[in-house]
Amino acid sequence: MNASVFLLVLFAAFLHAFWNAIVKGAGDKAVMLGLIALGHVVPGIALVLWFAPPIAASIPYIIASTVIHWAYYIGLNAAYRVGDLSVVYPVARGLAPVMVALGAQVWADETLPLAAWCGILAISGGIMLLAFMRKGAVTPNAGLPAAVGVALTIAGYSIVDGIGIRLSQSPLGYIGWLFVAEVLVVFYVFGTRWPRVRALSPRAAALGLFGGVVSGSAYALVLIANTMAPLGIVSALRETSVIFAALIGVWWFAEGPRRSRLLAAVVVGAGIVVIAGSKGV
Repeated sequence: MNASVFLLVLFAAFLHAFWNAIVKGAGDKAVMLGLIALGHVVPGIALVLWFAPPIAASIPYIIASTVIHWAYYIGLNAAYRVGDLSVVYPVARGLAPVMVALGAQVWADETLPLAAWCGILAISGGIMLLAFMRKGAVTPNAGLPAAVGVALTIAGYSIVDGIGIRLSQSPLGYIGWLFVAEVLVVFYVFGTRWPRVRALSPRAAALGLFGGVVSGSAYALVLIANTMAPLGIVSALRETSVIFAALIGVWWFAEGPRRSRLLAAVVVGAGIVVIAGSKGV
């Protein structure tokens, strides 16, 4: 992995944290999800019209990714019903890089050096520190298995899209069709909640669309990086968005606890340094 790809993924991670911070205060999370999906569809249409379509061999991957993303949304919603956000989210995002690296070794024939594995484990461990060092966060026994299930869906679509975009022979065309497929989310959310959509203020609607464009840009950058670097490394660096979000929470929203968030950031930072210095990736 060269320096430009390394920085590209870290920038994508920051964008992911930034759009989450933007929509943090959204009152209607389901409608906001529909607007964010719409924010993916619009630039997706532009990419489809402008770039060559992906070859037929990558189409099953687009379909599989769309289905897995639906499973991700359903699983995340279920996990939040039985567990705390402050526990479920870091566990799910923290486990995902290890799962992606293992899956990529099996399905993409990617073997990482020991130093890269150490970096991935440090990043995953630092992210999960946010879950287990937070006072007052309570997750019933059902919460952790649900978080692991969410991690599996994250790893699933990460591996599927990583392989699919490599096969596509048109990365931007692949991204375009992947984003256009999210129109199904838009139809479902808007079709079942239209009165709530109409009740949104123009500011809230614009915020959701903007969040979708930023979110789509972040994932597009990650997908492009997948064509140039190992999937496990890209996934680990991408999930540093959780740490960026935690630090934004400390300095922007004055959230706590500060000490555990800063400690997690230090551990993740050490993992990033190890990955940056590892050879063979």
